[in-house]
Amino acid sequence: MTRKRTLSAAFAGYFALLLAVAGSLLLGGSSGQPAEAASPGTTTERLSAGKVSPFARPGMWIWYVSAAERGDPGRIIRKAKAHGIGTLYIKSADGTDTWSQFTKSLVRRFQRAGLDVCGWHYVYGRGPAREARASAYAKRQGADCFVIDAETEYEGDNQYAKADRYIRKLRDLVGRKFKLGLSTFPYTHYHPALPYSVFLGPGGATANLPQVYWKTIGDTARESVSITWIYNSLYGRKIYPLGQTYLNPSRSSVRNFRRYIASYDTAPSWWSWQHTGTRQWRALRGRAKPFRGYSPERSRMVLRSGSRGDQVVWLQQHLRGAGYTRVPASGIFGKRTRKAVRAFQRSRSLGVDGVVGTTTWNRLLRVDPVRIRWAGRRSLRSLGDREPLSADLPAIRNELAGGSRRGPAQSG
Repeated sequence: MTRKRTLSAAFAGYFALLLAVAGSLLLGGSSGQPAEAASPGTTTERLSAGKVSPFARPGMWIWYVSAAERGDPGRIIRKAKAHGIGTLYIKSADGTDTWSQFTKSLVRRFQRAGLDVCGWHYVYGRGPAREARASAYAKRQGADCFVIDAETEYEGDNQYAKADRYIRKLRDLVGRKFKLGLSTFPYTHYHPALPYSVFLGPGGATANLPQVYWKTIGDTARESVSITWIYNSLYGRKIYPLGQTYLNPSRSSVRNFRRYIASYDTAPSWWSWQHTGTRQWRALRGRAKPFRGYSPERSRMVLRSGSRGDQVVWLQQHLRGAGYTRVPASGIFGKRTRKAVRAFQRSRSLGVDGVVGTTTWNRLLRVDPVRIRWAGRRSLRSLGDREPLSADLPAIRNELAGGSRRGPAQSG
């Protein structure tokens, strides 16, 4: 969602970047491509018997209610039902401000019609506690779920500590069981400093809604889906991809995206109502059948000595959870991390090579990761772990550049 720009912002140009090059840059020379196979395994949300998660229903994102069917709830309901939409994601806050369009009466109107309603909030990390209170507004208005939209502003110095404060405060306000999702960059390996491990980690979001805007990214629908699964599945949250209907993607590419996603036993949502044209709406009609012969991506990102980034932090949290408590949560795959990986592999009768591929990930993900209380780089150690060294790494590429919004696919 390159959603944080104004409506008048021009679409920036975007450039293709080969995945292999990016993987090499991030992983210190490694290909970044997993060689082993595993199940698409993502942890599903725990729901009460017979209840379907709002994330598991096809969804449509609404930036401005006034720009969706001229703000007429009845027309929104009819169009949503005609196109198989079960969940509406409506913007409820931006920064520390709540949005007046997200009201209890509107939420109830949609819910009475059989639609689920999720609030979403573009967060900046300026005043995490105040942003958390703005996020919690959606639950007070009766929302079924809530999505955190954290992007570029959450890359850089002290963002782990800010993300940690935000998540802890938000959970205090909405409770442990309220359904939270995260929506952000889909190619996690391009963003080594973004604290995915905080937003998707213990106590955080239980659903992952990566913004898989294949046309903006410059990949095919199939390529974008595969890359997204390789680099997101290791966070262990069920993936509900946010697809692209803005920037006029072809009807066939939208349908192809739906058919690839159907193979993963999950449901997509779309950015966004006000940017969706007639041919994209038509592409959303009817059931999407999986491509015959297509197999879901079952590999996970490979990490080895020299790898850097949030995925290494996530690895180190799992190693600590497995009992290797002397492993630093540095985001750098160094000697102590490699030693712990080899010890873990030996203890699980795996091939001992110190490389974390799909098989090792699958065993590690059975371990509960240690939740870290992050502190700023200059904070006293008594306040928590100082943020990882990898938090200083620049993004390799903003693959979502090219939108003009503050919400999934255009910021606002």
